[in-house]
Amino acid sequence: MAEPDEAIGQIEANEENRWRLEAPDISGWGRTVRPGPNKYFMISVDSHLMPPFTLFRERLDSKWHDMLPRIEKREDGNRYIIIPGMRPERLIDHEFTGDDLARSKAGGDHRTISEATNEPTGLDRIRGQALDGVDGEVIFPNGPVLLMWSSGDAEFVNAQCQVWNDWAWEVCEPFKDKCNPAAALATADVDLAVAEVERVAAMGYRTLVLPCKPIWGGHDASHINYNLPVFDPLWAAIQDHDLAICYHVSTGRDPRAARGNGGAVINNVVHSLAPTIEPIVGMCASGVFERFPKLRAATIEADAGWIPWVLERMDQSYLKHHFWVRPKLKALPSEYFRSNCFASFTEDKAAMDFVEHYELQDNLMWANDFPHHEGTWPYSAQAIERSFGAHIAEGTREKLLGLNAARVFRFEIPDGYGQA
Repeated sequence: MAEPDEAIGQIEANEENRWRLEAPDISGWGRTVRPGPNKYFMISVDSHLMPPFTLFRERLDSKWHDMLPRIEKREDGNRYIIIPGMRPERLIDHEFTGDDLARSKAGGDHRTISEATNEPTGLDRIRGQALDGVDGEVIFPNGPVLLMWSSGDAEFVNAQCQVWNDWAWEVCEPFKDKCNPAAALATADVDLAVAEVERVAAMGYRTLVLPCKPIWGGHDASHINYNLPVFDPLWAAIQDHDLAICYHVSTGRDPRAARGNGGAVINNVVHSLAPTIEPIVGMCASGVFERFPKLRAATIEADAGWIPWVLERMDQSYLKHHFWVRPKLKALPSEYFRSNCFASFTEDKAAMDFVEHYELQDNLMWANDFPHHEGTWPYSAQAIERSFGAHIAEGTREKLLGLNAARVFRFEIPDGYGQA
């Protein structure tokens, strides 16, 4: 097997990606983020696992098949993916090369089979992540499974969640010390969600992923939302089983709200990342963490530069709108964020500039977003060195890179590392 540095060297960065290789001269760090001896304990709290494209059609009851996404070629000669509940999306074929090609081919279910036992011996992704310095990962759906929430039919969504949850555990359970998959919930029906929590907890899951809006679609104040007491049975079940809650970007509603010039940027910043803030604000402002103080909730893939502003705005809104605010809380909303909430970041220099000033060392968790192009694999070391710089304290680096994630997602911390 190739040594880590040698294997990464076999992936050639495209000219457009040469900037990914740039890193400052780091000195004074107690450990390194590069593979090899004296490395930090590193957990990526956001990575993705690609299932077979036929997963749902093969495992779902046939009564749901007409509701699944499909590919359709139209008169204009283009292919479109047709998804009930979303506008059609034209498929554009990209000819990837170099590291872009490596990312596009990574992250699948590539299990190695032992000739002696005919049993899986490991996931290719474990070696691929090790090349990036990653000791463990929290895994979310990829590809067609990310579309499982794109329906208002709770039973249909729940059926898809169960398929993903069964398949992901089949793949990851033999490697659960390194691969921590997130079980998906259909939150449009609280009873179904509670039942699935009980089921996946019994399987051994430690992490859950909930859509950023409980019911798919645009803004509708009549829909149930996470700030309402109707979700208390779900919070109780999650707390009882010591499971972590994750809200991943681009779930709960179609993020493609803009088109035309700048549409890709608008959709990513405004309609994908920003809506991930809402469920966290809802839980902090509505007393959820007073009733269920052991809950842990995290935003995933939305970075963290927004946190100081949100903390201040939550408190200002609570204090200045006191005549409208219900319920009256025992503490300010920002205090519940600090005690119960977390955020992943990938390459977020703004967050690194303020993390210690705002005393958020215990709330942020690093991720490489493997294998997505907006992530940092396989050049996470350079990205970390660029964004961390030399000013962050050693203890803060340890927490952000792995110790916080171990506490939130119940990873075992190897001997020789500090405790968060």
